Amino acid sequence: MALKPEGLCGQLTDPRRLLAVWALVAGLSACGGGSHDRSAAETPGRDAAVSDAGSDTADASPDLPQDTSGDAAADAAPDDAADATDAGRDVPLDTNPADADVSEDTPDTALPRACNGHPALCERRLDEITLATTHNAMSNEAEGWLGPNQQFGITRQLEDGVRGMMLDTHRWNGDLYLCHTVCNFGNKLLVDGLREIAAFLETHPDEVMAIIFQDGISAEETAGAFEDSGLIEYVYTHDPQAPWPTLGAMIDSNQRLLATAESSGPPPAWYHHAWDIVFDTPYNFDRSEAFSCELNRGQASNDLFLINHWITVILPSPDGAAEVNQYEPLLARARACEEEQQHHPNFLAVDFYATGDLFAVVDELNGVAD
Repeated sequence: MALKPEGLCGQLTDPRRLLAVWALVAGLSACGGGSHDRSAAETPGRDAAVSDAGSDTADASPDLPQDTSGDAAADAAPDDAADATDAGRDVPLDTNPADADVSEDTPDTALPRACNGHPALCERRLDEITLATTHNAMSNEAEGWLGPNQQFGITRQLEDGVRGMMLDTHRWNGDLYLCHTVCNFGNKLLVDGLREIAAFLETHPDEVMAIIFQDGISAEETAGAFEDSGLIEYVYTHDPQAPWPTLGAMIDSNQRLLATAESSGPPPAWYHHAWDIVFDTPYNFDRSEAFSCELNRGQASNDLFLINHWITVILPSPDGAAEVNQYEPLLARARACEEEQQHHPNFLAVDFYATGDLFAVVDELNGVAD
């Protein structure tokens, strides 16, 4: 049914045609003002009416009775016009949704990066921080070592917050082991122990740590174990003419492990000779009153300072640790040695780390205590 301009007024006297024209106009209005969700069940015949209006051959909607009056069409128009108006309210015509500012409703949940557990340490150089350190870290009660120095093994120590480890290496039974003096008292394959450290560093990408080896094997053998374990991926090589990097820089480069040895190295360049860069206190004490901060190994001008803080009465002493690892005596010794040597303590090494307050004291020394 075509609507010709010259006869438009006359053609609109037919109620069916009047309704078809109105439906076309209302449909176009709804499209211009935004979508309007209304099902065919709610508006029977609307789609058919629009289709009829655009076709030259289609008949009027079959749903309308032949005797429908013009008043009926007029009565229907206001309701549908209101619907079209409602549809326009869904998205205002002068509003571009892409321009909407949603920043006010989007809270900033990003947390600052934490290096070794604290954002404040990211900008500190390695020689400006203290690492919680375990003496004879491989020797532990949980794995059945006799006369152990620690309660738990390497992985648990790292998970608890230990970031410095003193490890002893030996060749025994034709292979390379971690053990202390007598390997029959307790032992772990060197490559297995290094794999535990590598696995921790892989899953904790914002952590920096150090190892001091009491090395009973060659530098070449140690380097081979680093290669086989995957730990080689994380080693840091220090240039003695350069300042120490910040923890953040070590993390960014993924060179997050400082390796040193008491007897050998380098080469390789990353296998530093400990007493070229570290100096320490004495370590043979059978009672707390005997503690001393005097220079033991290395030069006082070296960059890193190791405080040895444990009691040995033939064997490592859990009772001694229960005394000297408490907050007050441990912090007092660290402060006294810092004052005497005029150097921030970089390694605070203890036996039975899980006894007492090692981590609280380290946080205090690092200025990040709660």
